[in-house]
Amino acid sequence: MSIRREFGSTGLEVSPLCLGGNVFGWTCDEEASFAVLDAYVEAGGNFIDTATVYSTWVPGNVGGESEAIIGRWLKSRGRPDDLVLATKVGYPGDPHMRAGLDAENVRAGIEGSLERLGVDSVEVYYAHKDDESISLEEALTNLDALKQEGLIHHLAASNYTPGRLAEALAVSDDKGLARFEAFQPHFNLLERAEYQGDGERICVREHIAVAPYFTLARGFLTGKYRPDAELPATPRAGGISQEYLNDRGWAMLAVLDEVAAAHDATLAQVSLAWLMQYPGVVSPIASATSPDQVRDIMGAVDLVLTDDEFARLDAAGR
Repeated sequence: MSIRREFGSTGLEVSPLCLGGNVFGWTCDEEASFAVLDAYVEAGGNFIDTATVYSTWVPGNVGGESEAIIGRWLKSRGRPDDLVLATKVGYPGDPHMRAGLDAENVRAGIEGSLERLGVDSVEVYYAHKDDESISLEEALTNLDALKQEGLIHHLAASNYTPGRLAEALAVSDDKGLARFEAFQPHFNLLERAEYQGDGERICVREHIAVAPYFTLARGFLTGKYRPDAELPATPRAGGISQEYLNDRGWAMLAVLDEVAAAHDATLAQVSLAWLMQYPGVVSPIASATSPDQVRDIMGAVDLVLTDDEFARLDAAGR
């Protein structure tokens, strides 16, 4: 499987599914992370997403664990010719730097990321969170400098509102600065607010590649949570029980069950296939903690939903 999609206007060609590195150094130790990365590449994947802040929420971690594991994997295996790396800077909670997109932060961010990854540059560099303490012009100027030096190739935005994304594009065009060429919103069958509507219109119009995160609603859309069943013993179970274990969530699972049965597919595959067919979405991000999970999520690449199935899933989540 080596299907590739154009990543917006970047000129990059990426897998229809991006492997999320947020679990590396958290629920996935180094040995398991290597096995997951191997399985992803073997299945035809070429797009890996990480961040400096992964995984500061784990007791004893200081941040950068995911990047460091990916870097050691690259050194051990050799870098695949068409591998696309994406990382991020500026999210609150990153001990390597203050939150924000000031010049000192983004400089420290990229230098640390490149050292941990063991590379000279990264293909995609996300502003992990909008920094409203400085002007968009200043933030974009700081990030543009990294591109001019060849440390990053394409600039991207995560966790920006559609309004701020549009404003940032206008500033880039007016000042001759690097544009955001990709967008990473929280978007899945049950979470629509950050992309559906204005975000979608902006990204489609501006040919911005969309790579959404939390695509499986932190595991709920895999079907492992069911009415009257015990909660799985996972770090995410508590938050999921508060957000999705309700009538709307169960209704979504019912539709997913029907569509999955029609295709002899898993619920995760159907959920990801819906995103892959959504306007503007190029490469949804999904994480895995075992090779079997990798093979499951990569199975979504070959799954094509009918127009009726897509519409039923869309309606169930609104």
